[in-house]
Amino acid sequence: MNKPVDEKPVPSPCVSVCALGEGDICIACHRSGDEISRWGRMSNDEKRAVWALIVRRERGETV
Repeated sequence: MNKPVDEKPVPSPCVSVCALGEGDICIACHRSGDEISRWGRMSNDEKRAVWALIVRRERGETV
């Protein structure tokens, strides 16, 4: 599948404070250790899905 030529990369939620807390979730960016390690290899769609999980985690939802 080809990505559109004008598609902009999805920004990283990283804030340069890497500290995994309860449930292997970073206390700063709210990504899992696995999501952090795979971020550079993810498609934009995968990154947007992680951003949706981040929003839910910030709200305190269990995902």
